[in-house]
Amino acid sequence: MERDGSLSDATTQPDWITSGPLVDYRTALREMEHRVESIIEGSAAEAIWLLEHPPLYTAGTSAKLEDLKDPDRFPVHQARRGGQYTYHGPGQRVAYCMLDLGRRGRDVRAFVQTLEHWVIDTLAEFGVTGEIREGRVGVWVPRPDRPPLPDGTPREDKIAAIGIRLRRWVSFHGISINLEPDLEHFDGIVPCGISGHGVTSLVDLGLPVSMDDLDAALRRTSPWHQTPA
Repeated sequence: MERDGSLSDATTQPDWITSGPLVDYRTALREMEHRVESIIEGSAAEAIWLLEHPPLYTAGTSAKLEDLKDPDRFPVHQARRGGQYTYHGPGQRVAYCMLDLGRRGRDVRAFVQTLEHWVIDTLAEFGVTGEIREGRVGVWVPRPDRPPLPDGTPREDKIAAIGIRLRRWVSFHGISINLEPDLEHFDGIVPCGISGHGVTSLVDLGLPVSMDDLDAALRRTSPWHQTPA
């Protein structure tokens, strides 16, 4: 992951980095760790890194072993981010956000809300209504086209996950949005510890969106002053 910008004040755009082939998860962790340390030292700019991973499960700091239903299906990585189990794989856009919250208000809750609204604004670019729910991490899509749950609760499917970690007020990890992953791959875990509801994607919702389309929408709606590509 190469630096292609300069360090400035909190109104400066972060570097935007896009990796093409599937990126090994351990390699991504090393790259993030290196970038975060460089941001802390003042030798690198903040960065938003767009990538895809091969199929894998990650365990956050709140992960419960019983939520890993099929531990032999894919590699399982200890992510040390907030949250529980999640899945990453081809067709899912991961956006790792390495940003200096020390000069952005030092408000972790506000930062998470900013990430949530970034996802919601991105989905709105494609006419999708994303929503957040108290007690349920991530971004959800109402599914009135599907039968309600057995208790009569309206069906909602998860379309994006959020999980961050901080080191000396610099963030890493970030968000993932389901474009067209194999949704059956989520069956090996209880995603984010939430059972009963399902998982969806932009293509599952009937939208012929490409990864380039999604990346352009992420840039257009970025809260960090990114000029549209």
